[in-house]
Amino acid sequence: MRITKENTSALFIDFQEKLFPAMDEKELLLKNTKILVEGFNVLSITPIFTQQYTKGLGETIEDLKVLVPGFSAFEKTDFSCLGAEGYVDFLSLHQFRNIIICGIEAHVCVLQTAVDLKDAGYNPIVVTDCITSRSKISKIGAMDRFRFENIMMATCESILFELTRSAKAPEFRAISKLVK
Repeated sequence: MRITKENTSALFIDFQEKLFPAMDEKELLLKNTKILVEGFNVLSITPIFTQQYTKGLGETIEDLKVLVPGFSAFEKTDFSCLGAEGYVDFLSLHQFRNIIICGIEAHVCVLQTAVDLKDAGYNPIVVTDCITSRSKISKIGAMDRFRFENIMMATCESILFELTRSAKAPEFRAISKLVK
């Protein structure tokens, strides 16, 4: 299946102030996720954010918030983003079919969201270098489950170039600069 900009949304799960510092390889995660957000901005794909129990885990980290004009986030207490009030309505309203997913933690909120999206008839695509957990083994376990569930996985660079489609695309130069 080819992933195109049409009918595609980008979901950034729980990059929060009190959760993020405990993540494995958080510096690389942040670097890749910033590239992804900036790439989606170039491609005119609005990054959608969620926050798990904001009162306890804090806001989305500032490094990402500043990259999104008019930043807002869907609040949730369910681990799956499909339990966030208004998120399913948002997907239906815009008729998105492909949902590109990144976030934390890979083995909890990212996994449950991807499985629920697939069960609901969407095409979840997990960006493997933009997910992590507190431990490597938890991320590896999540990726094993994605394979078992036939959930597509891609890297940040791969998904950005697939959405760009061609070196002739007007966004190509900007995307190329981001990934170098």
